[in-house]
Amino acid sequence: MGGHPPLGYAVSDRKLVVNSAEAELVRLIFRRFLDLGSALLLVRELNAGGHRTKSWTTQAGTFREGRTFDKGVLYKLLHNRTYVGEVEHRGVAYRGEHEAVIDGDTWDKVHAILAENRHRRASRTRAATPALLKGLIFGPDGKSMAPSHTCKRGKLYRFYRTTTALKLGHDACPIRSVPAGDVEAVVIGQIRALLRAPEVVVRVWRAAYLEDEAIDEREVVDALQRLDPLWDQFFPAEQARIIQLLVERVIVRLDGLEIRLRVEGIGSLVEDLRRHEPERTAA
Repeated sequence: MGGHPPLGYAVSDRKLVVNSAEAELVRLIFRRFLDLGSALLLVRELNAGGHRTKSWTTQAGTFREGRTFDKGVLYKLLHNRTYVGEVEHRGVAYRGEHEAVIDGDTWDKVHAILAENRHRRASRTRAATPALLKGLIFGPDGKSMAPSHTCKRGKLYRFYRTTTALKLGHDACPIRSVPAGDVEAVVIGQIRALLRAPEVVVRVWRAAYLEDEAIDEREVVDALQRLDPLWDQFFPAEQARIIQLLVERVIVRLDGLEIRLRVEGIGSLVEDLRRHEPERTAA
């Protein structure tokens, strides 16, 4: 085991053991989220009550003091399957050797609220959703594809249309348009798989280390792992910014998509997460 244990646990003989005081705080967080149903209200309540994230001492003897809660930290905690006695490896959950501090029923209720909140926010912002691949998506002829939309019977349909077809007619390009949601889902899936790939983590860490020797591998791992479960909680504008950092080009071909990713963009993203995490607030 490397890095620091999550709030609620300590490490003994390289195994997780329950820290009673911290575990009670974790249970409080889950209970109050069920009561409030709002991450923002809970963050404000926790900070007003003087609660802090985990303080810990590194193997090198450096003390890292806990800080105030923010929504990112809270969402990560609520998605951490460690609390139900499981460990996650490459997106698959396995039964762990440690003791759970949250029962399965509470976990399911919390995640039902998270899913409901996510759906409600998606419905509220669907019409204002930015084109995530604007400026990045191209047709098989190498020409750009422009975002477009139409409304039928009160329902919004988004597309990316080839500029060749728009200028010269549909017969000028073998692909006229593609559904925006479908293409964006494939690209997002590739990005999330990239963030979970161990070889990519090592590559990013090496690049970051060349720029700043104070960055250790665990910081890079934590930053990338924090982003994946939070993706669905981000507002569309935040998702679009990350896409612009990580994607170089998407080419729509007759037999599928070619997605060119910018690994150096991951380094920029990690640095951005490291720089803003301590100062982020619940606002």
